[in-house]
Parts: sequence; C-alpha cells; structure tokens
Amino acid sequence: MELKVKQRIALGVYFFLTGLSFATWASRIPTIKTLFNFNDAELGTVLLAMPISSLIGLPISGWLVSRFDSRIPLIVSFIGFSFALTLIGFATTPFLLVVAVCAFSFCMRILNIAINTQSLTLQKRFEKRIVGSFHGLWSTGGLFGVAFSTLMVKIGVSMQAHLLTISIIILTMALIVYQFTLKNDKSTTGNKIIIGKPDTFILYLGLIIFLAAICEGGMFDWSGVYFKEVIKEKVFTYGYLSFMICMAISRFYSDKLIQKIGSKNTYVFSSSIITVGILVAILFPYFWSALIGFCLVGFGTAAIFPMTFALAGASKKYSPGMAISIITTYGIIGMFIGPPVIGYLAHAFGLKNAFYIFVFVGLLIIPFSRMFFKSQLKAE
Repeated sequence: MELKVKQRIALGVYFFLTGLSFATWASRIPTIKTLFNFNDAELGTVLLAMPISSLIGLPISGWLVSRFDSRIPLIVSFIGFSFALTLIGFATTPFLLVVAVCAFSFCMRILNIAINTQSLTLQKRFEKRIVGSFHGLWSTGGLFGVAFSTLMVKIGVSMQAHLLTISIIILTMALIVYQFTLKNDKSTTGNKIIIGKPDTFILYLGLIIFLAAICEGGMFDWSGVYFKEVIKEKVFTYGYLSFMICMAISRFYSDKLIQKIGSKNTYVFSSSIITVGILVAILFPYFWSALIGFCLVGFGTAAIFPMTFALAGASKKYSPGMAISIITTYGIIGMFIGPPVIGYLAHAFGLKNAFYIFVFVGLLIIPFSRMFFKSQLKAE
C-alpha cells in the first residue's frame, strides 16, 4: 500500500474519532441539563464557556502551527481531548462541569486545526478532491456517536460509563494510527497573524464559516433538547441522529457536487436547504416532519465546512495551517456562541421560536458568499 494511502486512512481515522467524540458529548447535553436541573438560560451559560476557551487557544494554536509539524499538536491535543470527555461525565458540580467543558473545547480547537492542516497538505498528493471525504468521515463518526448514545439512553446506561467507554476507545485507536500521520509538514512562511486591514479573502470565508457553524452548532447542542421538549419524544436523540445521517451521506458526495455546479452555486444551494429544513421543523413540530426538517439541515450544512477550508488553503497571505486557524476561530465562535444564544432566546420566547434564528443565519450565507467571489474577481 502506498504511503499516501496509509496517511489518508490514518487521517480519516482521526476525523472519524473526533466526530464520534463530539457527537457523544453533544448527544448527552439533555442528560446534563436534567442532572444539574439547568433551565435553558443556565445551560446556555455553560455552553458559553466553550467559545471563551477556544478563543484563548487562538494564539496558542498559531504558535503550534509555526513551531511544530501538525502531528505533534494533533496527538497531544487528542490525549487531552479524550481525558476532558471523561471528566465531563464525572463532573459533580457546575464548576467542575465548566472546567471540563472548557478543557474539551480548548483541546478540540487545537485538534481541528491539526487535522485540517494535514488534510490540505495531503490533498496536494492526490489529483482528485479528497477534503470532503475527510469531513464525511467526521460526520460518520458523529453518526456512530449519536447511534451509540441513543442505545445508551434507551437501555439506561449512566453518562459516566458511556463517556468513559468512548474515551478509552478513541484514545486507543488514536495512538495506534499515529505512526502513519504526515511528517515534516511545518510551513516556513505565512505563520504569523498580520495585524492591520483585514484580508477580505480570509474575512469573507470566516464569516461564511461563522454562519454555517451557528446552524451546525445549534443542531449539535439543541436538536436533542428540541425533540425532548417540543416534539415530546422520549428517545430524544432521534432528531440529532437523522441530522448526522444526512450530513454524513451528503459529505461523501460534496466533492462531486462542488465539481459539478461550482462553489458559488453550492453555497446558494446549501443555504436554501438549511432554511427550508429549519422552517419545516418549526412550522410542523411533529415527529416525522421535524425528522425530515433536521435531515434537510444535515444535507444543507454538509458541504460548507470542507468547501470553505479547501478555499482557505489557497490563501496567498497565510500558510494553510494559519489560514485554517484564523477561519476556525470564526467557526468556533459561531458553533459555541450560537447555542448559548438559543438558550437565552428559548428561555425568553420558547425553544420553537428561538429556532427562527437559524432561518435568518442560514439565509445570510448567500450574500456573504457572493461578496467573497465578487472580491476575488476584483483581486484578479
């Protein structure tokens, strides 16, 4: 087997494990809400700890990109990531829970930058597009995570045992495949953040990621609560599961879709599908209609992240690792600020009405993507 194929498989495993871990955490949020007797606003405050810790990681991730090959921060952050997941399960006070969530978020930021940097470097060794398939594996891992969580909830397994089991599995697999990750991929230029006038190339891509992340983050953190409190479904992970299934399937075909209709049209298509899906879930708050709506949101969000990261790799100002680090900051802010905002809105107006924010945000992807491509035409 060729070395680049082994590297692709190893990197795919890391994407899968990261998706599995994140979905495991997100699917247990309703359990955490019940255990600590949080109202929607209090849960939103706990979730707000995640973007704060991620932003703290911005200068650290930038330093790691310039100082080491990406495989070093990859494995170190993954070890911390797995331990933080366990700590979330065993937290006995709100303070310990926030500490665990912050550690989980901080490590995930470093990990996401490392694996996406490796994906862009590895893409150069393949003629066909492969970035979308990595994100497809992330979603597939998420799908397995939600499916396993659904089983755990259904048979009454404690959250502690559930998260500990997942932590042991992901850490073992990560250590096994580490030897096949890319080596010597440290960039020698474009590793410093340049203070001054914002680079429109990075700015518009960052804003697109920010908007998409609000929608994705909302599904990750609130789909289970929506199905439990609005749909009144006892097995509350069904909505999250349907979202992850459709996103996983769609991501494996996202590269082909982009090649066929182009990035510009893909952004419009994705935005439209997200908007329709959310409206279906809101206007028809019943089991099957909400399930279909969440499926559409999964299809709509699928292509945006891999497509935007691939575009970021073409930055003339920053190295791929630094470009991803900056854009990921926008995504993290969106993914982790969106859910707390939903919590505050839900506390004030009800969860179903709070979901209208996703309609507005989803539609905004269209004008910002047009601004991006228009700015590139001017630059040429």
